[in-house]
This record gives sequence, structure tokens and C-alpha cells, in this order.
Amino acid sequence: MIPGTIFLIWDEIFTQLNVWGFNPEYLTGIYLGSLPLEEVLFFICIPYACVFTYEALNYLVRKDYVAPYKRIISIILIAGLMSLAAFNTEKWYTATTFIGLAIYIAILEFMRSAFLSRFYFSYVFVLIPFFIVNGILTGSFIEGEVVWYNNAENLGIRIGTIPVEDVFYGMLLLLMNVSIFEWLQRKRITPE
Repeated sequence: MIPGTIFLIWDEIFTQLNVWGFNPEYLTGIYLGSLPLEEVLFFICIPYACVFTYEALNYLVRKDYVAPYKRIISIILIAGLMSLAAFNTEKWYTATTFIGLAIYIAILEFMRSAFLSRFYFSYVFVLIPFFIVNGILTGSFIEGEVVWYNNAENLGIRIGTIPVEDVFYGMLLLLMNVSIFEWLQRKRITPE
């Protein structure tokens, strides 16, 4: 619930700043602040489904194939994201997303979070439905888009119709949820 609250506040601010917005043609018309009900529900349903996918993959794939590469993946992500953010500080979506994810990964690396390699592995699988659903939401296969983006606030690089920042925004959202899930699992297994 903590990540959902953070992302809803972030979403509200960026909607008000016209960093992105929503096409009322595809919405119920019910709003909480500037956010349509569908957007609020997104931050409940998607993290739940993705944490479920993460846990299912942990159950089905016992070997941690990414473990030997976890640190290098983290270093590349942190360095790459911070560099891109540093050169694009005027782009709100790019800068906040990349800095936020880089800092969060750095914190998890500092804390020696063993689950991070498993997260990287599962995120590759999560990207499959992500590209399908997010592609539709951003205008693939439909007339107009459900969610629009102000290209002055992002890199203007699209994967199909999806701003590249969405891949990292989604990664941060899911990583925050998975890290809380893992913390709760450890707490349940080893009560104080």
C-alpha cells in the first residue's frame, strides 16, 4: 500500500503538471482528484498481479540464474539511469523516474538484498504483458490513446507507442512492492 500511495501522489502531481493525462473517452468519469478511478485501481491490481508472478516464478524456477550477475546489472542500471537523468534534468518524467529507480536499486544493493536477482529475472517475464497492455493504453491497436504523454517531459523515445520511461517507472513500482513483500516474508519466517 505504501508504494501505491507514493505513486498515486506522484501521478496526481504529474497529471496536474500535464506531464501526462487521460483520455476521457475511455474512462468511467469517476475521479479522485485529477486521477480517474481506473488509474487508482491500476496501482492496486497491477502490483498484486506482478508480485504474484514474481512469487510463482520463484516457486517454478528454483535456480537463481541471475545471482552471479546481479551486482553488475545493478551497477549498469544505476550508472545508466543517473547519467540519463543528469543530462535530462529538465524532463520531469525522465529525471524523477530514473533518479528514483537508481536510488532505490542502490539502497537495495547497499542492504545486500538477495532477492534483487530474482526480481530482475521475473521482471523480464512481466515485460511481456506490460508491452501488450501498456501498448494498448498508449494507443497501439486503438483509435487515440487512453493515456497521453507530454513529450517535452520525456526522452521522446518510444517502444511502439510506449515511452521508454514507462519500462523503468514500472520497474520501480514493482520493485518497491516486491521488496515490501520480501521483507514481510522474512518477518513471517523469522519473528522477532
